[in-house]
Amino acid sequence: MNRSAAVLPMPPSLDTGESYATRNASYWKRNLIICVFGSFTTLVSLSMLLPFLPLYVEQLGVKSSADIVQWSGLAFGVTFLGTGLTAPIWGRLADRFGRKPMLIRAAVGMAVVMSMIGLAHNVYELVALRLAAGLVGGYASAAIVMIGTQAPKERAGWALGVLSTGVLAGNLIGPLIGGLLPNLIGIRGAFFAGGAMISVAALLTIVFVKEDFSRPVKRQTKSAQTTDALRKTNRMTIAALLVTAMMVLLANMSIEPIITVYISQLDVAHDRLATVAGIVMACSAFGSMLTAPKLGALADRIGAWNVIIGCLVATAIVMIPQAFVQNWWTLAILRGLMGMTLAGLLPSIAKLVRHSVDDNQSGKMLGYLQSAQFAGQVIGPLIGGQIGVQVGMRSVFFVTSALLLACAVLDRWAKSR
Repeated sequence: MNRSAAVLPMPPSLDTGESYATRNASYWKRNLIICVFGSFTTLVSLSMLLPFLPLYVEQLGVKSSADIVQWSGLAFGVTFLGTGLTAPIWGRLADRFGRKPMLIRAAVGMAVVMSMIGLAHNVYELVALRLAAGLVGGYASAAIVMIGTQAPKERAGWALGVLSTGVLAGNLIGPLIGGLLPNLIGIRGAFFAGGAMISVAALLTIVFVKEDFSRPVKRQTKSAQTTDALRKTNRMTIAALLVTAMMVLLANMSIEPIITVYISQLDVAHDRLATVAGIVMACSAFGSMLTAPKLGALADRIGAWNVIIGCLVATAIVMIPQAFVQNWWTLAILRGLMGMTLAGLLPSIAKLVRHSVDDNQSGKMLGYLQSAQFAGQVIGPLIGGQIGVQVGMRSVFFVTSALLLACAVLDRWAKSR
């Protein structure tokens, strides 16, 4: 690789030495491979418990069907709450001590906690350990910080798109593995297997991930007035990007709580509902896997703002016909198309956030980006469920489409600034 091609414009608040991306120009491709594998394994381990989590909750002494549902939902969602709360903290520490230590911390911590979940004695310990997995984990978040800051500016969109395929594949394949593994080694054994899988990722990270890290040194700025103006513009830009990141997950998750009920209205037999709902939900992730690297590369060529605005409008358009489908396979196709249009958003947003701040703040800001995404995961199902109950399930698609279009207008304004 031509070293000069990896040089990022030096922000005025940094020392005149080589940038972090320049120093790591010979490492980022190998690190990307390890980070994709690590993100895949950790997301497989976190999502594989979906099919058997209610069974494990029952095994831990919960007998009432309503209580099993409530505890299962709490045990699953609390992990993402923990990750969302700590992502900015780990990002700030990555700016201070380096990106690789954060990857190792996440992998080792998750390997230990995942194995301990298999030793839980009651449902309280299960929830506490799932929360701990979120608090100490976040390998995918740490990987985004590393790759987003190491990849050269002209390749960052593609690299982050490739990285997102590992996350999407993990979320897609995890439940499939979770449906098979307990029958072979038992429910508790499945958690030990997940911990072992993450341990492999931790070992590969320790041995093969390379990083040349030194904390950026600040120097005096040229003009306080100019700096204040730049900071104000950056704050508005980043705020718009964080809102957009939240909307991406909100759009994808808004229909999730009621999708099985919605599919039941499409003349699907009751005994096939779970299978069909799983297929429909998987189509979105599969569509994103197909286009994420391509749209990330497109952002490198035509500009990330253009890809973001275009994908928001395209997703809003694809949302509308989902309200009028007459059979489940049409819905599956449309969800797949929606996944394809959503795929260009997160890599492009991360690329812009990364290059809107100095090197010494990039980890912290990418951490905030992760928190915004997790907020969308939490808010989306809440909004979708309420709209579905109060107004009607088909209205969820119209409201989500309108929110995406409003977000496109916001980003068009942010781009003009």
